[in-house]
Amino acid sequence: MVDTHDADAFPAAAWRTRILRLVFGGGALILVVASAASARDLETRERGLIPSGTTGVVVVDLSLSIADEDYDAVRRAFRRLVSENASIGLVVFSDVAYELLPPGTPASELRPMLRLLVPPRLGPVVNPWTQAFRAGTKISAALDLARHMLERDGVRSGSILLVSDLETAPDDVPSLARTVQSLRQGSIQLRVLGLAPSTDAQLIFAGLLQEGAFEAPVADGAQGPEAESEIRVGAPRTLLLLGMLFFLALAVHERYSGRLAITGRRSPA
Repeated sequence: MVDTHDADAFPAAAWRTRILRLVFGGGALILVVASAASARDLETRERGLIPSGTTGVVVVDLSLSIADEDYDAVRRAFRRLVSENASIGLVVFSDVAYELLPPGTPASELRPMLRLLVPPRLGPVVNPWTQAFRAGTKISAALDLARHMLERDGVRSGSILLVSDLETAPDDVPSLARTVQSLRQGSIQLRVLGLAPSTDAQLIFAGLLQEGAFEAPVADGAQGPEAESEIRVGAPRTLLLLGMLFFLALAVHERYSGRLAITGRRSPA
């Protein structure tokens, strides 16, 4: 508190201070709002193979066109589903499709199947599908079965994860188009984890699927059964920059617009 007889001589300084306070205060408020908007877009977890909030059916291609190295990708996908504690059903297919697990099964039930997911020449003599599968591939039949499973069990928020090289029989393409359309009409999300698909196969599915349906390949590092789905993400630079500007605005506000209490002229004692 400074006592002065010239308190009435500072109207210009007082107005300038008010304007600066409004400018810096408003700027700080805008930065807070921008920071909040920027933070909403941050993703701290890797996107799950099964869309959040859905019960998924995993549809796995085990036809003869699947290469030896593709089985490694399938096993990694299974381990990732286990680590994500997903709720799933399971279909395996070639020219025909089989339901192995009903929708709502804990993904931990996939663990015993890992030993079966090896190339046929290295696998056990007998497994649930060896005797029935042939060389052909009909993806539409597998997707139809997955949709039927979701509808049969009354699943309202359903999704399908197709794990395949996307090579289907030429005469299956029209049926596949109709099946994908029916999934879309039924609000069943379809994602694809491609096993080294050819360019032609990718083009066919790119024309059928909605944007974002192609799932990124499973990382090679997700090897163990307890592999973490959470990943480290890069520093949110926009958020950090906005935060720095916010504190800078506050500092400038206090430096140039802080209140200086000045008393008016005192009457003689």
